[in-house]
Amino acid sequence: MASIISTLQKAVAASVLSLYNDNTDAAKVQINTTPPDFTGDYSVVVFPFVKISKKAPDATASEIGAFLQENVPEVKSWNVVKGFLNLEIADSYWTSFLSGLLADAEYGRQARNGHRLMVEYSSPNTNKPLHMGHIRNILLGWSCTRIMEAVGYEVVKTQIINDRGVAICKSMLSWLKFGEGKTPDSEGIKSDHFVGDWYVLFEQKSREEYEQWQQTEAAGELYNSRKKQEQSEKDFFRDYKNRWFNEHSTLGAEVREMLLKWENHDPETVALWKKMNGWVYSGFDQTYTDLGVDFDKLYYESDTYLLGKDIVEEGLAKNVFYRKDDGSVWIDLTDAGLDNKVVLRADGTSVYITQDLGTARMRHRELGCDQFVYVVADEQNYHFQVLFETLKRLGEPYAEGLHHLSYGLVELPTGRMKTREGTVVDADDIIAEVIRLATEQSSERGEIDGISPEEKIQNLKRVGMGALKFFIIKVQPKKKMIFNPEESVDLQGQTGPYIQYSYVRINGLMQRVEREQVDLARAHAYTHIQPQEKELLVALQDYPNIVMLAAREYDPSQIANYCYALAKSYHRFWHDLSIFNADTAEAKAFRLSLSKATGQVLKSGMNLLGIEMPTRM
Repeated sequence: MASIISTLQKAVAASVLSLYNDNTDAAKVQINTTPPDFTGDYSVVVFPFVKISKKAPDATASEIGAFLQENVPEVKSWNVVKGFLNLEIADSYWTSFLSGLLADAEYGRQARNGHRLMVEYSSPNTNKPLHMGHIRNILLGWSCTRIMEAVGYEVVKTQIINDRGVAICKSMLSWLKFGEGKTPDSEGIKSDHFVGDWYVLFEQKSREEYEQWQQTEAAGELYNSRKKQEQSEKDFFRDYKNRWFNEHSTLGAEVREMLLKWENHDPETVALWKKMNGWVYSGFDQTYTDLGVDFDKLYYESDTYLLGKDIVEEGLAKNVFYRKDDGSVWIDLTDAGLDNKVVLRADGTSVYITQDLGTARMRHRELGCDQFVYVVADEQNYHFQVLFETLKRLGEPYAEGLHHLSYGLVELPTGRMKTREGTVVDADDIIAEVIRLATEQSSERGEIDGISPEEKIQNLKRVGMGALKFFIIKVQPKKKMIFNPEESVDLQGQTGPYIQYSYVRINGLMQRVEREQVDLARAHAYTHIQPQEKELLVALQDYPNIVMLAAREYDPSQIANYCYALAKSYHRFWHDLSIFNADTAEAKAFRLSLSKATGQVLKSGMNLLGIEMPTRM
């Protein structure tokens, strides 16, 4: 279905050629929605053509407007305000557009473009359950995959699971020392929460050990020998904690010993690692199912942490890297506004960027992707700048197709969350809370009484999850945000349930259409389109452009906010105009068809966000 904007852009370019004998790129013609306080549907920015016409803006706009009305059947009338050419589109176009939209089940989607794209999201550690921050990561990643598929990409959904290292050994050691053989089943605890509890316990035990050590004579002597005149004893021990853990802590020594055993493939250590990671994976899978997400390919840091050393050798040969006297290998990125970055330690061991270099190449070869999207919090902005610049200098064939979908911190109204202190809010708790709130709100209204228990549960879950997902996704990714569960389910706010309620209203209308066998074909004969109808039609026309914009900017909030605006327009339409009691059969058919199209686009847009529509609310 050809876009009216595309049609107008081509027509304006043709007018400039005919009137002023100048070739204009149609794609660069600026056409915007006409502001509500002016007459028209679309406005052409004519100022770029003033130099060509050698006339005043109003005169230029008038000449182009006259040309368009004479040569473009879709243009009904025009007017000029301060150099802007406002165009009113013929009713016959809108009725034809509406008919075409209803006939196109794939409206808003593009044909396959022949490119394969990888989206990496979630990528948790196996020492704790998924938490609120993971939810934002997962929802952004999942919606990004759907949007990129909608614009023609073949998308591969991946995550790299951080299943090794000191943090994972802390959970393992804690369970080994204090667990007394307990299991998730024996304690009746979800398996990833069970492992996370041992991580929190380790941090508590470590804190107790540190506090006890601070009271020793050795600690006092250390403070006296190293203290700075301006630093209090409290500040000194706060800053010294990590060094203490590595040099003095008994628990720290045991963790390092366990990590060394794992790296040396000690059978008992590896068996424990597999068992506890297995518990975590089982818990993760349940949370992913509740969130409605999945993955095509899983990678594990235990398999990838040694990758990239061959790339370092290649980079040395190409003079992309340089070796210091101590044997460590570095890259100088100062000319790119970055820094000197180590890519291999003096002892030959990898750093994070080493394995990221190797993993990127491995994925390109395995998956055949020419574009990669990494959904990672903004704390890693610098890391990805370095990674992408390094891959470019290495001449990797996919280096120009890399994107970091960076997102800001998510908090609750009560403030920040800290895993080590056990104050983190788990994803499962948030999911349960929004469903509880949706259930509570529904019970107060009593609007889903009379349906089967199974359908009731399904509808409540869709509303609760719609509330959670929309509230997270509607915020532009780079912005920090506060997630308020109570606000997220508000039927009067900028929320998922508000949009779902519009769809439920429309669904009710369509059921009545079916029962009463209303002839919607008469919509084509409708004339005198009302402003509230035009507002919806213009918004529906814009849907494919919004999907393309969201894909181009890797920003699902574009679609979330579009859906809200469309639902808001529909509520105005519902309130202001009679639908089933319209004055004529043609008006009734048109308004019902317009409702159906709105429901179709709302469902499509929310689906791109991973949000299902309920049938009742």
